[in-house]
Amino acid sequence: MAKKVFITDTILRDAHQSQAATRMRIEDMLPALGILDSIGYWSLECWGGATFDACMRFLNEDPWERLRTLKKAMPNTKLQMLFRGQNILGYKHYADDVVEAFCKKSIENGIDVVRIFDALNDPRNLEAAVKFVKYYGGHCETAISYTVSPVHNEDYFVKLAMQLEKMGADTICIKDMANLLLPYDAYSLVKKLKENVGVPIHLHTHNTAGTGDMTNLMAIQAGVDIVDCALSPMANGTSNPSTESLVATLKGTEYDTGLDLGKLSEAAAHFRKVAAKMKAEGTLDPKVLNVDSNTLLYQVPGGMLSNLISQLKQANAEDKYYEVLAEVPRVRKDFGYPPLVTPTSQIVGTQAVLNILSGERYKMITKESKGLLRGEYGQLPGEVNEEVRKKAIGDEEVISCRPADLLKPELDAYREETKDFAKCEEDVLSYALFPQVAKKFFDIRDGRAEAPAAPKAESKAQDSGVRELFVDDRS
Repeated sequence: MAKKVFITDTILRDAHQSQAATRMRIEDMLPALGILDSIGYWSLECWGGATFDACMRFLNEDPWERLRTLKKAMPNTKLQMLFRGQNILGYKHYADDVVEAFCKKSIENGIDVVRIFDALNDPRNLEAAVKFVKYYGGHCETAISYTVSPVHNEDYFVKLAMQLEKMGADTICIKDMANLLLPYDAYSLVKKLKENVGVPIHLHTHNTAGTGDMTNLMAIQAGVDIVDCALSPMANGTSNPSTESLVATLKGTEYDTGLDLGKLSEAAAHFRKVAAKMKAEGTLDPKVLNVDSNTLLYQVPGGMLSNLISQLKQANAEDKYYEVLAEVPRVRKDFGYPPLVTPTSQIVGTQAVLNILSGERYKMITKESKGLLRGEYGQLPGEVNEEVRKKAIGDEEVISCRPADLLKPELDAYREETKDFAKCEEDVLSYALFPQVAKKFFDIRDGRAEAPAAPKAESKAQDSGVRELFVDDRS
């Protein structure tokens, strides 16, 4: 039965993470927060993902203070974050006590909806985050990391969704980070999910391959409850489909969102200026606005394409771009078909770059690739190339339990390490996730060091080569 469709807007997180390496500042957001709060979104995605790291690393901002500022300015709208399961917002697994503390503090500081995903779709990696989000009163949205492979099909995703509902999900998100979910497949998957699970279904897609609007529309016709969109100044390309376009499309139909196009236009006018400023600074590269159907071949999430270009520029090897893209699916197959989302997208992407640049496959194997093949990130979905695994980890035993069960409680150790400079529990958690970045930020914030001069526009868009791939994820 047809019904009103709800919208989550990503302008404050995924939109600028996908197009501008997560460089939007709180000062760029503030003038529009009042109008955003009045629009009537289901939620505003504004935190988590790469924002936490980028705030401290590049913008000299405290991510917790940003969250409190957003909450104060938007009391009427649910604020949403992206949470990487046992990885929290980092790139490794943390002990359960750190996961609990982070869930607690995120909700205390203003987060209402926590979208929790795991790169491998291993439910064991979601257990702790789901439990603690629920315990501290947050809305728990578990996500299915959508991908296409010989081991990923509709039945796989429906079965996973049923597991997540049993685990305690309040809503379930189809997280299509690379715009691989084609329109008719979206219709079929949403139909099946609606028949098999009782909680609302939320769709998150991008427009990298140019099919995002059609995917949203077909999912809506199949009964999806909520869709992610971005205000038009930072929509499309590697970002999410445009909010205004969908609202206009559904207006006057049985799916009418009820959102006011006039208010959306007013908010968009502000972010158009912000986007222009970021283009001038060199943080928003016009290349990311293009449709690239190669995504459907290589399955590389949109924003990761710009990071691959950045890595190759650093190595003076831009001519190897398409060789690297072709190597990505080969590495993915060797690694047991992990979905390409943080951190597996960065792990597979970086390994593909090394395989091509070194002239020999797996001549150099990253620490992260070894960890993935050893089971440190969880259960790989498909069969691993045992020859590659042997080359990476030798005779080391592969982890078969929930990886976090091997971790001792860590929070007290982080408190001890930070006792001379952490001002609050939030500082301890910032340090736990990004020790070097957080310490440097605290020194600047508390007057023990000077803020570095802003980098030139040219280098700002591509400022850290291989490391950039692990910072500016596009999940």
